[in-house]
Amino acid sequence: MRLRFRSRMLGRWLRRQMPKTLFGRSLLIIVLPVALMQIAVTYIFFDAHWQTVTSRLSEGLAGNIAWAVESYDEDPSAQSFAKLSARAEESMSLSIALQPGRTLPATRRDAPVLFEPFFAPIDRSLERALAERLDSPFWFDTTRYPAFVDIRVAVPGGVMRVLAPRDRAFATQGHIFVLWMTVATVLLTAIAILFIRNQVRAIERLANAAEAFGRGADAPAFKPHGAREVRRAASAFLDMRSRIQRHIDQRTTLLAAVSHDLRTPLTRLKLALALAEPSKRNTAMKKDLAEMEHMIDEYLAFARGEGGESVETVPLKPLIEEVSEGAVRAGARVSVEAEPDLTARVRPQALKRALSNLVMNAAVHGEHVEVAARARAQGGVEIVVDDDGPGIPADRYEEAFKAFGRLDESRNQNTKGVGLGLAIARDVARGHGGDIVLDRSPLGGLRAVVRLPG
Repeated sequence: MRLRFRSRMLGRWLRRQMPKTLFGRSLLIIVLPVALMQIAVTYIFFDAHWQTVTSRLSEGLAGNIAWAVESYDEDPSAQSFAKLSARAEESMSLSIALQPGRTLPATRRDAPVLFEPFFAPIDRSLERALAERLDSPFWFDTTRYPAFVDIRVAVPGGVMRVLAPRDRAFATQGHIFVLWMTVATVLLTAIAILFIRNQVRAIERLANAAEAFGRGADAPAFKPHGAREVRRAASAFLDMRSRIQRHIDQRTTLLAAVSHDLRTPLTRLKLALALAEPSKRNTAMKKDLAEMEHMIDEYLAFARGEGGESVETVPLKPLIEEVSEGAVRAGARVSVEAEPDLTARVRPQALKRALSNLVMNAAVHGEHVEVAARARAQGGVEIVVDDDGPGIPADRYEEAFKAFGRLDESRNQNTKGVGLGLAIARDVARGHGGDIVLDRSPLGGLRAVVRLPG
């Protein structure tokens, strides 16, 4: 059970560490196997080939040094040593010198920490080879000279010092192999990045076009691009956008025609009531006709959604002040707080309609309304409308946004409004790529927060 829990926790940790973007995941899928292959090949090369060659070279060098030591032991005269040194220089590329009265160094110079993994196998191979071939004490240094290996052997009367070329002790071309492997890895990674970036860019364009369409903006320059599957998805998106746009146009045209057809008999009825004798019945009928006209306007506004309006950069404070004037005329006390230079890219008339619905709704249910606009730390702006009315229960916030739904249980149609105010406001906010959320107001009533992207 504990092992299963640890495995599950490890799996969750790995999922959290994985890249979140398609570009990062695709790059990981391509680059990780290449990198693992390069590491495996490099390890196999050093373990099976490079170390084997180094061991053979070390054994050969140790054999030459053992020959030199044995030859000197047989005839330690100066003439014999001179011949031995000349022969070693000519045939074996070894520089041999005799140091009378000297002793072997007590310590060996360590390699730099950065290069220690590289020199450690060399030292082990050379030490093992010298120990097998020499009976006398010895000392060596592979780090002091860039092109030579310093080897010293204790002989009667002093020390025999041998300077051997590095390529006699170990394979010196290993770093070239590592360099080529590194260059190949970098080159393959660069090609993979360019290829993946080109493929992901097509998906990013599709996502941007879909996001723009969701905000009600148009992306005329968007065309299917990229791999076949991405082009199919882009073509399907374009077809879907055309169908949705046709549906919106048809709905708007239909409701506009219905509105026009209904306005004609409404106008005749209003004219007839205006010419009739004043009475309580006529007054009630005029009120019903005004309510019907208001309902038609609300239906049309909800269906149209101001989708045909272009996006502009507008200052928010004058727009909010203009919207608040209606609530002031309705008898509410309205205060506006916004920075003068705060702007947003919006469809002005659509946003004005949404804010008007929110502010007028606050004015109807409360006496004091506060409207504030400010920039968000995450980017974009938010507009907050507070009132001191009775508010709405927290569990009915989402219900308040439903079209044609009102929170009064009686659903009395004599009450002005058809339950579209908040629905229209949220539709406008979401059409801009934002949203509206409800909360409890510090004034005691309802708080409506309009969040718009930057």
